[in-house]
Amino acid sequence: MMRQAGRYLPEYREVRAKAGGFLNLCFNPELAAEVTLQPIRRFGFDAAIIFSDILVIPHALGRSVRFEVGEGPQLDPLNTPAMVDALAREAKPETFTPVYEALTRVKAALDPSVALIGFCGAPWTVATYMVAGHGTPDQAPARMFAYREPEAFVRLLETIADASIGYLVGQLRAGADALQIFDTWAGVLPPHEFERWCIAPTRRIVEGVRKQVPDAKIIGFPRGAGPQLPNFIDKVAVDAVSVDWTAEPSFMRERVQNRVALQGNLDPLALIAGGDALDRAVDRVLENFGQGRLIFNLGHGIQPETPIAHVERMIKRVRG
Repeated sequence: MMRQAGRYLPEYREVRAKAGGFLNLCFNPELAAEVTLQPIRRFGFDAAIIFSDILVIPHALGRSVRFEVGEGPQLDPLNTPAMVDALAREAKPETFTPVYEALTRVKAALDPSVALIGFCGAPWTVATYMVAGHGTPDQAPARMFAYREPEAFVRLLETIADASIGYLVGQLRAGADALQIFDTWAGVLPPHEFERWCIAPTRRIVEGVRKQVPDAKIIGFPRGAGPQLPNFIDKVAVDAVSVDWTAEPSFMRERVQNRVALQGNLDPLALIAGGDALDRAVDRVLENFGQGRLIFNLGHGIQPETPIAHVERMIKRVRG
């Protein structure tokens, strides 16, 4: 379930307070492993996803990354060609060492039947935070920079992609069974820019990883891609794609799920609502996609206010 370890779990909040800061938690192998394992112990999910953050990459490239309470991630904006040219071309490999150690710890603690998923952010989504210095409703700062300075923006995306290749290969070697590439902001791009800023850099990552680990299993998540998903899977050799709750079922079955496995796509708000509304929403996902290759999941991250009892109800209904 997306964002398995999070603020909806009291045991997570306890460890988070102990860590003293979000990045402290990401880079403490013992604590990161603990919060990765907490949802597995409580709910018995079929896979664990390592606790980390997509902004580990800009941090490894020398950018300041801060997590302010109530404000989300904050970075120093990178919004001129000169700033892009001054950016480190390679990530500091030692930045990733604690993540690899956490993966190794989790792998050793998991039952062999439970998969372990590593991940990174897609270059477009990571770049949107780097350019603006924070999240925005439509990521207009990055879009404007890409329109005005396309050559510099390509250089930025390629730098992020190349750092991500090494990071993901390291995760596989540390024990990850599969990888997911999160492109949370892919849906704000028009078709031509989707091709340039979502497909091309994600393909660069997938090809780079498979050059070193040919049998790597990779899940793509260009959130909000909708009708552009067939083009995505034509050009990016992923084994599965995640889709959000707005995906049109028949289109996804006929154009996407018949070619790759599909992950999703319960609305996180239905999970908060609970009761009959949750039951109906779960049933619709299973009716729409359960005859094909399906990883039942949320269509995006679980919200902090989600009642634990609703998660339990969802799992019972899916498995029942």
